[in-house]
Amino acid sequence: MGEVRIGTSGWSYPAGPGTWNGLFYPRRVVPGSRRRVDELTYYAQFFDTVEVNSTFYRQPSAPVTRRWVARTPAGFEFSVKLFQKLTHPMAIGHGVPDPARAAGTDETAAPTVPAGAQADVDEFRAGVDPIEASGKLGAVLAQFPPGFKDSEQARDYLAWLLRALKGYQVAVELRHRSWSDVSSATAALLEEFGAAWVQIDEPKFHFSIRQTFRPNIPGFYYMRLHGRNAAKWWQHDTPDERYNYLYSPGELEPIAKVTAAASKGVRKAYLYLNNHFAAKAVVNATILKHQLGEPISGEYPPELVETYPELAGIVAVRPPTPPQRLPWDTER
Repeated sequence: MGEVRIGTSGWSYPAGPGTWNGLFYPRRVVPGSRRRVDELTYYAQFFDTVEVNSTFYRQPSAPVTRRWVARTPAGFEFSVKLFQKLTHPMAIGHGVPDPARAAGTDETAAPTVPAGAQADVDEFRAGVDPIEASGKLGAVLAQFPPGFKDSEQARDYLAWLLRALKGYQVAVELRHRSWSDVSSATAALLEEFGAAWVQIDEPKFHFSIRQTFRPNIPGFYYMRLHGRNAAKWWQHDTPDERYNYLYSPGELEPIAKVTAAASKGVRKAYLYLNNHFAAKAVVNATILKHQLGEPISGEYPPELVETYPELAGIVAVRPPTPPQRLPWDTER
């Protein structure tokens, strides 16, 4: 079997009803000081990989990623989501028309390569260089929107992007059914560049991609679990509600089985839980580790185990600490 790494999509959810504070992370600052718990260092006690979501919204910067490296132990790995301008170019309107459209001969042709795309790739590379240099870079995740459909222009752009990201392990998340309708051609394109076809667990709709959950390349396997909250997937008050879903152990067992099977054909398998609301991703990632026979490290906070009794018996529980009055607390 290849190496299996299981983690969550992101590690910092500090506010709102879905916060991890008070469940996974201590609610308060470190007793006796004004220093807050270092969430990444704390997280790395439990998991040996994390998928970075923040780099989708803003480019990674070398000073920040250098600190990430310093705050995690040897052997830890970051999989980093690609900046949105490189995967959502048409959605944010900065595409460069292809030559046919520019000449006015084809008014329906979609943009192929976005303006400044190479500069965006170069900036991304510079930002993740400290992670790569440390040996802690797992995969680069290119997540495309549901509206990114198979077409000649889309395939040309995807090929350009994979060529531009040469040297990285690239995982490509395609969500529209048109890509699985031509699965052989899609697989061939990804295999040409050694890219993994991301396997997705999420609510399925008529346009959703269909998948086999088998690896498409021998190098690595990549799966993302978003939850199955179909009722809140498209209509919700806050985006976090979409990810408010706890997989039952029974729902995770088939996923553990396909992962075990997939790991026999690859050198490494990555599984990331994105059902992050109220630390549900932490719970389900831990249960998956248990089902796959992976070691479970760290002492889990009693608040998390009390909230999610599914963890009882499979994790070590940290002894509860008596409440401490901090110097800046006011009398009640």
